[in-house]
Amino acid sequence: MTLPAPARQGRDFIGRHGETVFNAARRLQGDHPHTPLTRAGFAQAEEMGRALRATLGAKPALTLWASPTGRALQTLSVIAEHLELDWHAAHTDARLVEIGMGAWGGRYYAEVIDAVGAVVTPDGLLRPAPDGEDYRQIATRVSGWLADTDAPGDRLVIMHGISSRVLRGVMTGAPPHAEWGAPIAAGLPQGSLVCIEEGSESIAHLGSGHAPA
Repeated sequence: MTLPAPARQGRDFIGRHGETVFNAARRLQGDHPHTPLTRAGFAQAEEMGRALRATLGAKPALTLWASPTGRALQTLSVIAEHLELDWHAAHTDARLVEIGMGAWGGRYYAEVIDAVGAVVTPDGLLRPAPDGEDYRQIATRVSGWLADTDAPGDRLVIMHGISSRVLRGVMTGAPPHAEWGAPIAAGLPQGSLVCIEEGSESIAHLGSGHAPA
């Protein structure tokens, strides 16, 4: 069982990257490292940057974090430009990557669905692949990242649809999901940002992308 993370001293702005070429083509990305943003994805990153600039102003005291994937780093680069912060000072951590989809990763949704049935659940989660990662494993790795990066202060974290839902669930003390057994927050569209402060979450910006994984 994953325990709720203790509340940090500071605000966590947690964002889901913009639309990618895999999203547009309806392919399962999983933890694939190189899936570039589309024009819509860059537009979503621009919206995120404008929203944070309106909230925080220029050059805020904000530590930058991202999944080491290209799509997260591209999204962060646009936001950092809006905030007049140095993208090169950003930290990355592999524990922020998306759910590992095993042999299903990189395949078209339609192809996998034809072979095994539905892979997106009614609540917008991905069904774990037989050789992939499950939600308890995601909760363990994001909880480890939280424990190792518990310094006070505001920070921005750009990551992924599924893994950010688990991170947000851990941070807000969400109850374990009935089927997957891990704390999982509600799904948000691509390009969305939440703010978590003292274990409480609010929407900082609602993105214009697709809500499902």
